[in-house]
Amino acid sequence: MIALGTPAPTFRCEAYLPDGRIESISLADYRGRWIVLSLWPFDFTQPCQVHLRAYSDLAHDFAVSGAVLLGASVDSAYAHGAWIRHTLGTVHFPLLGDTTRELTQGLGVLAAHGGAVRSTFIVDPEGRVVSVSVHAFDVAPSPHETLRLLHALQGGELAASVWPSGETFAVAA
Repeated sequence: MIALGTPAPTFRCEAYLPDGRIESISLADYRGRWIVLSLWPFDFTQPCQVHLRAYSDLAHDFAVSGAVLLGASVDSAYAHGAWIRHTLGTVHFPLLGDTTRELTQGLGVLAAHGGAVRSTFIVDPEGRVVSVSVHAFDVAPSPHETLRLLHALQGGELAASVWPSGETFAVAA
């Protein structure tokens, strides 16, 4: 698994964009911005559908927070498009098609079944991984918790686990 503080892997792959286009993108394209990257094992499965819907519902909140929200699985960008058109409906962030498994291997989350382990990574504007959240196959990540972590990391101060987003936690000297 990639260590905290490590540069995020560089890669280029096709992505299905919210407007229906397929475009080649790289994490390096977003240098200078916060990145939230959420991975799921495979398209067309019920738990993954709920996972993407939950993140899509908060896509605006991530954008307002100054972060680029990206999703990825080992399925192709074309499969992502079919999944959106036939099952999911609109998804408000790009879905990366990691068909070469370069991204999942680079992050250390390629599972024995060939798909990605459910996981979420936050990358700072310098391109370093500052948060890693990995889950069992049957447990999806919480986009609300990811948003809270993003705000805490952006604040640059201590943030308690139950501290409301946007507030700081001061330690008496």
